[in-house]
Amino acid sequence: MSNTNTNSKSNTATSFPEHGPLDENGKEILLSVKNVDITFGKKDNAVKAVQNASFDIYKGETFSLVGESGSGKTTVGRAVIRVNPLAGGEILYKGVRISGKIPRALDRKVIRNIQMVFQDPAASLNDRATVDYIISEGLYNFHLYTSKADRQQKVEKMISEVGLLPEHLTRYPHEFSGGQRQRIGIARAMVMEPELVVADEPISALDVSIRAQVLNLMKKFQREKGITYLFIAHDLSVVRFISDRIGVIYKGKIVEIAESEELFNFPLHPYTHSLISAIPIPDPKLEKNKVLYTYDSSIHDYSNEEPELVNIGHDHYVYGSKKEIEEYKAIRDKGEPVKSITIDFSGSKGINSVQETTASEDEIQLPPIHDTGSFLYKLLSFFLPILGLIAAFIFKRINHIRNYKACKGGAIAGLITFGVIVVLFLLLIVLAVV
Repeated sequence: MSNTNTNSKSNTATSFPEHGPLDENGKEILLSVKNVDITFGKKDNAVKAVQNASFDIYKGETFSLVGESGSGKTTVGRAVIRVNPLAGGEILYKGVRISGKIPRALDRKVIRNIQMVFQDPAASLNDRATVDYIISEGLYNFHLYTSKADRQQKVEKMISEVGLLPEHLTRYPHEFSGGQRQRIGIARAMVMEPELVVADEPISALDVSIRAQVLNLMKKFQREKGITYLFIAHDLSVVRFISDRIGVIYKGKIVEIAESEELFNFPLHPYTHSLISAIPIPDPKLEKNKVLYTYDSSIHDYSNEEPELVNIGHDHYVYGSKKEIEEYKAIRDKGEPVKSITIDFSGSKGINSVQETTASEDEIQLPPIHDTGSFLYKLLSFFLPILGLIAAFIFKRINHIRNYKACKGGAIAGLITFGVIVVLFLLLIVLAVV
């Protein structure tokens, strides 16, 4: 969200400037969604899928849009690539309006510069086309090659960059696994050398073991090519570690925007609080006793004044009435992280009230990024069991549950092994003496 007054260029613009406008902090705004309304149906049957949505995406960052199914996040993503028309507001790319009627030359520039990776890798690929043609289609349409050999070289280079082999180019999509098909979809987008990629839940249809590979691949392209992502997802546990900033959308309205760690440490809007509380905890005992927070939109009273999306400081935007904004700001100004997940070991599970702000010792935040349970911890604890037990105690105190279990398991195995060795050694000495 920027306070910069950006005048969008007229409909006669046929290209984009080299750089987009800068916000008050000097960051380049690549994409700006301003007061966007998207409606499906007409008259009495009209449904507002998105209402007054506004956010900026800075060049080179990953901006994630999260929300439950039907919240309107995919609708916004499709509006960015000009599939869904707007009922109100506008979308600017580098300060140039790309929503509504625009010249054909500018439309082609949008297609070239903004690509999309779809949720279902099977449905988004043409089963009757070879992988070679699927990746080359954009090159054909925009004549982005000088010769047949040049095109072939670009395609082979891209298929290698996504972790597949050149011999895969002659095959068809149905011959690949889900993860491989998604890699083909990423290659199809990246071969166009886009500046912005709309990734619509690109890993939700994949096995858990494959998801990390696809995410790492996307981050690799971001590092090497400076690509900007609009990452659409519903899994906040994934979004936390790949996003620079996160926007939360509820029933078509943006209710909170903040940097990733800021949002998870200070989830101020009740809906954001409920999304984070629903993230599964890897430890089954903790998950079983977790207290879910359920969001009820009726807690808000907007009868006297219209709510707004307001910056409360720390580049943190929250949607609410003036009274709510003051409350959110007071919480944030305290600087004490808001506890989003509560563990109840008393045996009585209930639903938190909206006013609950106290935290018990059993409350736990999401698993830290370094809580991996690495095999190295087990190995070191096995050979140094005393140090392993000390490390396990420390990890338990800071809620690194996986590391705690790894150190504890390795230390116990090491103690048992060394104990057996000592006993055998003593028996051999006794037998030698006798």
